[in-house]
Amino acid sequence: MAEPADAAAADEPRSPWLRTGFVTAAAFVGFVAVVGGAVVATSGGSDEAAAAPPATSSAPPPGATGAHASDGTCPTLSDTRQGVPTAEPAGVTWALYDGVALPASKAAGPADTGKDLARCYARTPLGALLASSQISVRYLAADDWKSVTRAQTVGAGRDSYLADRAAAEKTAAPDGDRPAHGQIAGFRFVTYHDTTAVIETVWRFPAGQLQAATTTMLWRAGDWRLEYPAAPAAPTPVDSLAGYVSWGGV
Repeated sequence: MAEPADAAAADEPRSPWLRTGFVTAAAFVGFVAVVGGAVVATSGGSDEAAAAPPATSSAPPPGATGAHASDGTCPTLSDTRQGVPTAEPAGVTWALYDGVALPASKAAGPADTGKDLARCYARTPLGALLASSQISVRYLAADDWKSVTRAQTVGAGRDSYLADRAAAEKTAAPDGDRPAHGQIAGFRFVTYHDTTAVIETVWRFPAGQLQAATTTMLWRAGDWRLEYPAAPAAPTPVDSLAGYVSWGGV
């Protein structure tokens, strides 16, 4: 993902992901927003109606790979803590995905991880945090980004993003150099409810710049989904991790 010319001219940090052969235009400001998310007012009634309790299954334990892709069910995960993390969560491991270190937990998910799709998270603050981190990278960087976007994002801007990005990729010229990725550096919860989590994530870039991006996660059909609004907010520069929980795998 390349930034528009005006952002590059302002010497802002590059967005963390770039698919080779994909050149964005100014119209892709939503795509340039680091995770394509914003703090969006959401009706509690509609969330509750759409929300489903975690599916109970006798399938393989959390951490199994690809175990539930065929029927869509998820195993019951052991994390039940409803307190918002105010320190680095315990039991989290990190693994690189397209150069970005992503977090996972046997207790909170993802319990089902394939080549591009990582799904099945606990209905807890930690589950929402892990889902936000995983999905926000994968729907941008995955080879099969269309499937990830359709499966794990919702919202008024999703269909436009799919159509606009697909059209742009058809005419994009291959890029010569792939920029360095941003990495997760910290987080804080803006709000949390068991159907809605608003999380601000700080990304650190190779030259040391920090950007904060806010993502809304919604509990839909038994799992956390990333909300892609009609007008995603651009990330904002921050000077330090003061006020955030320092957290990252690199």
